[in-house]
Amino acid sequence: MINQIKKLMKNNFLRSASILVGGSALAQALAVVSLPVLTRLYSPDNFGLLVVYTSVVGIVSVAACLRLDIAIPVPKRDGDAANILVLALFSMLVVVLTTVIVINLFKGEILALFDHPNLEDYLWLVPIGILLNSTYSALQYWATRKKAFSLIARTRVGRAVGGITTQAGLGFFGYTSGGLIIGQMVNSGAGIFGLTRHVFTQSTEAFKEVNLGRMRHLLVEYGRYPKYSTFEALFNSASIQLPLILIAAMAVGSEAGYLMLSMKVMQAPMGMIGGAIAQVYLSRAPEEYRNQNLGVFTAKVLCGLLKTGVGPLFFVGFVAPQFFVIIFGSEWYRAGELLMWMTPWFVMQFLSSPISMALQVANHQKRALILQLVGLLLRVGSVIFAGLVSPAYLSEAYALSGFIFYAFFVLVVLVSVGCKIGDITPQLKKSFPVLLGWSVFSLCVLGLCLFFMD
Repeated sequence: MINQIKKLMKNNFLRSASILVGGSALAQALAVVSLPVLTRLYSPDNFGLLVVYTSVVGIVSVAACLRLDIAIPVPKRDGDAANILVLALFSMLVVVLTTVIVINLFKGEILALFDHPNLEDYLWLVPIGILLNSTYSALQYWATRKKAFSLIARTRVGRAVGGITTQAGLGFFGYTSGGLIIGQMVNSGAGIFGLTRHVFTQSTEAFKEVNLGRMRHLLVEYGRYPKYSTFEALFNSASIQLPLILIAAMAVGSEAGYLMLSMKVMQAPMGMIGGAIAQVYLSRAPEEYRNQNLGVFTAKVLCGLLKTGVGPLFFVGFVAPQFFVIIFGSEWYRAGELLMWMTPWFVMQFLSSPISMALQVANHQKRALILQLVGLLLRVGSVIFAGLVSPAYLSEAYALSGFIFYAFFVLVVLVSVGCKIGDITPQLKKSFPVLLGWSVFSLCVLGLCLFFMD
């Protein structure tokens, strides 16, 4: 057994993944542990306001760098990557300044559109949130390029601690109207200093090559990222966030707040493994693509996700309605019910997220753009249709559309990288006993809960 462990740790991919999984696991565990406290300090309405804020910031942030941030790990030379990083940060500043101007010119129209009574006091924080999110993203991709996975792991823990402490502290002292938003901003910004110091202390020579002429050349060479990936990311983010905004405006009561809690809980097991694997996958994928081995590599990663992460997601979904009442309080039962509905969606998203960068690495930006546009139309259309036909099922329609889209997404990625059925079938057979075991365990726990609650 010891020899097997030593052999596994010699595998660079597994060692890198274990570092990120460790940091992500601790950060997500802290987030989950804090939720029972936060749900007793803040109401579903407070969480609903956070939904609107994070949705707006999320939609803009993913496109603020014109997706040049995800191109940072791709060039062979660090000097070229440094030029791309500077381009990404410059485009982000332009977007932030544009957002400030738009908010000041159209503040009344924006408030009327979102129709939330407390949003006016915090609308000015949106550009700051965009700046913090986008800066961290760009610097994190540089750290990914340099394989500084332990640094990324530490920043993730720091973000979690900073955000949770701020939210709990403000809630404890009665500042419930904006405490969640300010804590979210602290979460977004924490870690930027450490990543910036790493960039300028470990890569000084690379940044000496930064100049306007080289940036112009690289902007043309990597023009497919702004041209296709920007809109792809925008459509992807909007397909998740825009329905939340619509539900917040159309639903009766605090439905958006319940959705927010459900998504936070389910993002914990997803973030522990999926996010870490995504970073390591991106660090290896360009090399695998150059070696014409991206299809086999992607199949191995996907099947690894099946064995390690899908089971816990099923378990959380099965027991959510009963456990939410115990853990978060009786007023949050609806959140547990929604999480059960969303479990199939989250399973497919968990599988697709780490390998989604394969389309960028394999130069299928146009295909990725069309795919995300389809997802946006499907998900927003589902919520609008439910709002017209059966408003009580807005969230259920949102969950069902998510499952359909991400299942299709996984299929498109596998076909695009040349993954063959023979690459996946043996791994799927190995995954089946694990998934069956988790399903049986989940049903047993659910049965015990129902027995003792009766």
